[in-house]
Amino acid sequence: MAILSSLSSATLCGASVFPKVLACSSEFSTNLSSPFESSKICLTSSFPASRHPKKISTWNLTRNVAPIQGIRCHAMQVETRECFTAGKKFQLSDVIEGQQFDREMLSAIFDVAREMEKIEKSSTQSELLKGYLMATLFYEPSTRTRLSFESAMKRLGGEVLTTENAREFSSAAKGETLEDTIRTVEGYSDIIVMRHFESGAARKAAATANIPVINAGDGPGEHPTQALLDVYTIQSEIGKLDGISVALVGDLANGRTVRSLAYLLAKFKDVKIYFVSPEIVKMKDDIKDYLTSNGVKWEESSNLMEVASKCDVVYQTRIQRERFGERLDLYEAARGKYIVDKDLLGVMQEKAIIMHPLPRLDEITADVDADPRAAYFRQAKNGLFIRMALLKLLLTGW
Repeated sequence: MAILSSLSSATLCGASVFPKVLACSSEFSTNLSSPFESSKICLTSSFPASRHPKKISTWNLTRNVAPIQGIRCHAMQVETRECFTAGKKFQLSDVIEGQQFDREMLSAIFDVAREMEKIEKSSTQSELLKGYLMATLFYEPSTRTRLSFESAMKRLGGEVLTTENAREFSSAAKGETLEDTIRTVEGYSDIIVMRHFESGAARKAAATANIPVINAGDGPGEHPTQALLDVYTIQSEIGKLDGISVALVGDLANGRTVRSLAYLLAKFKDVKIYFVSPEIVKMKDDIKDYLTSNGVKWEESSNLMEVASKCDVVYQTRIQRERFGERLDLYEAARGKYIVDKDLLGVMQEKAIIMHPLPRLDEITADVDADPRAAYFRQAKNGLFIRMALLKLLLTGW
């Protein structure tokens, strides 16, 4: 049963809750045994004011029902929680963090991504998202993420509104708040893809917007679409996700990609994660605590050679100079400690892979590129398919 709510501008995400919704319908009277009755029911909300409702949530409703002139009026206390499917319809409203995905959802996204691979290879132009507009708001530099999202939208027949350096060339430079920017941009578009320099900015944007928001990286916080394409790449290259060993290498303190990837790897069985990094950029305790609480084995090591010989995946990252501010002495002390080169290839397993979210500097030498285990450019291409899948699912629900 669906309740048709006129409150189409309300945001149902995170802690947002309708205090009360009043629904009057004669059809409710058939299954109630008394004039006043409390019960728990699960309903799917539908918002007619938008052709692609952002928030479709499962509601736990407590009904207090009384007859009024032959009509049952129901005052319903509403608690919202994100749900995955109602029937076969995909009902994810935003992509904000790695924690929001479970194995079922990942499998569904990957199935669609494989369909997107076929579309990309086809000579005919897809019109799946014809008539839709995507706005990209990037407050930090990006090449792969921004271009892959824009390519994804256009390959599915949609259009793009873009600002490459929103921090400098948008009204943010005049002091406009993020919330005001989001409220403005959602009036021009159907979905927002945002990269921001502050951790938590994407969650704030999603709480403000009434259209889907995708986190394309929020400072040192998370980068969930990168993690999705990373897991998709591991599955495609290794053939499995359970029972794998993964080395996360480099700037683990500031690297949002490794944080999101750790969250997703925790969804799978018998995974072992090795953290290899300079002391100053070690993985933060919140990730370690999360892995421990979810039964994921992890280990810190300073010996990349030893770790690489045991792993199915060596996931290298660059030391991020932009996160050190004026402390360039600390940056110089951290960079160059762990290099993937031909010597490392010599100890790696034959079917292992090397991954990198890119861009790279000198942490993977160029002579590694020709080795079939170097998967980082295939990994980048997979980002197109994952982002095509997410845009399709978020905008159409299928």
